[in-house]
Amino acid sequence: MPTALPPPSSRGALLLAILAYFVVKTFVPFGGTILYPLTLLATWIHEMGHGLTALAVGGHFERLEVFGDASGLAHTATSHPWQSGLTSAGGLVAPPIVGALLLMVSRGPRRARVALALLAATVVVSLAVWVRSLAGWIALPIDAAILGAFAAAGSPRSRMVFAQLVGITLAIDTVSRADYLFSRSATIEGISRPSDVSAVADAFGGSYLVWGLAIGACSLAFLAVGLRLAWRDQPPRAVRSR
Repeated sequence: MPTALPPPSSRGALLLAILAYFVVKTFVPFGGTILYPLTLLATWIHEMGHGLTALAVGGHFERLEVFGDASGLAHTATSHPWQSGLTSAGGLVAPPIVGALLLMVSRGPRRARVALALLAATVVVSLAVWVRSLAGWIALPIDAAILGAFAAAGSPRSRMVFAQLVGITLAIDTVSRADYLFSRSATIEGISRPSDVSAVADAFGGSYLVWGLAIGACSLAFLAVGLRLAWRDQPPRAVRSR
């Protein structure tokens, strides 16, 4: 009888995830459509980053919206410019931080299962508490179901590779949307609004382009740390004698 493939090393899972991402993104027809659920997941994390940062600095997080074009809005309220600036920056750095954490943590099948299950549970909780858009109510349950399915029923190999794939997608999300990272404004649902970096510049001073460079550099730093720690192989387990 054929035996199941053993789980790859953390390096093997990382290499397979990177290969899968770039092959699908670059060579597979409609590759962007295949990765669309993960793109919307990144949008959700971006908006959650705004909202949770607002709560952390003493503001309010009312609701978030995710739209079909992968844009989104977090409706927050703060009292001081510094709170508003940090809230705006929080959304930009949230996907790289979460992606780096996934890369760091998912170095074994059990850890990958816990990470995917925790992410799925957080999506479900946010649906009840904060998500208030039709596209979000349609797409995010699908994301939660995919994450939960890999956590509950995926093979050790598929769990590790998928968790690393999600981590890579999130970690490069902010820099992959450089057109938004270096824009003064953005059109969301037909309305032109100040971009996040513009809001950061208004709160703390300086050029939005300089803030875009700074946040982009931070995002790349998170990615580098996540990749470095994911590349470290798991130490061999001690064999217990009976």
